[in-house]
Amino acid sequence: MMKFSTPLPGDAESLKQIIKELKGSIDEVYMAGPSEYMGSGRATLHSPLLEDIGRQASYAHRHNIKFKLILNSSCLSGQHLTSNGSNIFRKYLEELETLNVDMVIVSDPYLVEMISKELQGLKVGVSCIAHVDSPQRAKFFEDLGADEITVDTNINRHFNLLEAIREATDCKLKVIANEACLYKCPFRYSHFNLFSHITASPQIAIMGDYYFEKCISLRVREPTLIIRSPWIRPEDIPEYEKIGIDMIKISGRANTTQWIIDTMKSYTKGHHKGNLLELLDCPNELRDHFYIPNEKLEGAIKQWKTCKKSCHKCNFCENLAKELILRRRDL
Repeated sequence: MMKFSTPLPGDAESLKQIIKELKGSIDEVYMAGPSEYMGSGRATLHSPLLEDIGRQASYAHRHNIKFKLILNSSCLSGQHLTSNGSNIFRKYLEELETLNVDMVIVSDPYLVEMISKELQGLKVGVSCIAHVDSPQRAKFFEDLGADEITVDTNINRHFNLLEAIREATDCKLKVIANEACLYKCPFRYSHFNLFSHITASPQIAIMGDYYFEKCISLRVREPTLIIRSPWIRPEDIPEYEKIGIDMIKISGRANTTQWIIDTMKSYTKGHHKGNLLELLDCPNELRDHFYIPNEKLEGAIKQWKTCKKSCHKCNFCENLAKELILRRRDL
């Protein structure tokens, strides 16, 4: 039976509401940690205090749900390799251990190895930001001590790679089902770095998010890119269970609590009727522009499972986009 990982905005009331609505169908919850210690690779709504983390972890445990913290900055500015920075990070992680956090999710190999060797009561997972996209890289992180790996979303539809990673490793494997980033996004590394710095230093006032704006404009002009994105429909989860994926992670910790609940219900039930974009962790601009009838995507997974990803030769996604995607103004 597939297990599910649920995002949290970060405040206690959201946690209570999410568990109330989803108890019995979710196995773990996750959220970002305090920004004063370490940044995060994605936007964050709330930056909890350490005592808040302890209370939320205890509340989740009372309902037999694991509590995980995301510390997946793609850039730590080298601080973790300085004497002072290393001590600060270690003390922070030791505190999380005493608060009974089940696992921290990181992207830096140094942190994976340090946590696995020095903090026996705290498990460590590898973030998708570490770009694990091959059995070789997966085995490398497992050998460093990783208890679980969230694979790079770019390989969500590369079933040959997913199967190879499963064969090469014993740790738990997780895929993110509803990330709506561009396939092989050219902005991905830079965007993660941007968020890693501005979440750690909120005082940084950027002129604008170039990567976000460019990504939106590309998809509005060429909606085929939305179909090529490596999202997974709720109805297609069994295909991942067949090859040994242990858990489905739902992204969207910067969205509203109600959106998280509604999205989780669709995935745990394995069915969604309506606009696919309602489920995807994508900007409202796309939902406002397009309507993609999820039920009409039935069977597309058969093509994607064997696709060679040579988009310049294959018109499958382009034809699907022309056939299915409706612009809101035409509804």
